[in-house]
Amino acid sequence: MSADQPHVLIVEDEPAQREVLGYNLEAQGYRVSQARDGEEGLICVKEDMPDVIVLDWMMPNISGIEMCRRLRLAPETHAIPIIMLSARSEDFDKVRGLETGADDYVVKPYSVTELMARIKTQLRRVRPSSVGQTLTFEDIELDAETHRVTRGGREIKLGPTEFRLLSTFMEKRSRVWPREQLLDRVWGRDVYVETRTVDVHVGRLRKALAQFGGDDPIRTVRGTGYALG
Repeated sequence: MSADQPHVLIVEDEPAQREVLGYNLEAQGYRVSQARDGEEGLICVKEDMPDVIVLDWMMPNISGIEMCRRLRLAPETHAIPIIMLSARSEDFDKVRGLETGADDYVVKPYSVTELMARIKTQLRRVRPSSVGQTLTFEDIELDAETHRVTRGGREIKLGPTEFRLLSTFMEKRSRVWPREQLLDRVWGRDVYVETRTVDVHVGRLRKALAQFGGDDPIRTVRGTGYALG
């Protein structure tokens, strides 16, 4: 699995719906995890943080509403986009789902094509480079579709790892990224790489960005990791 694939977690107790949705997401290039109920879903989130969660309301053990509430209370998960699925179509239920913290609400039975579009909309908000958008920070511009980076209008040649590092920084420009999280995001959870490797590639990225002059846009946060700006 590529480290820069958007990661979608499906939490649904109906195996057939999990399978259909998972198949369609993987066909579109997403990395997919699946859980059978809210309890298993919370474990999945803790083990491998998703970019978007598709969450069924009615499930055994821990319901979708309860899982959503718990995710919104935890600082490390409160910003993950959640799309709630439910057979409940009344306005009252939609309002309850959204007030609990869901970002979107889809009534069953739903169109897979429409749900895919809604997932893409949420990804555009949290991982714009994954859907081909152009990112900017000061005089740096990153075109995710063409993998082209410029600074002050001059093209910067980056290797694939440095490109993924820069896009990660530019997507969450105010966030401090611990080295371990950068390893998961840029290299992937299934790849064993020492944290020192992060420092080496950040050094290469800094050198590339400074080749035509300009301030170093990457800030080292002592004892933690790195941030942009």
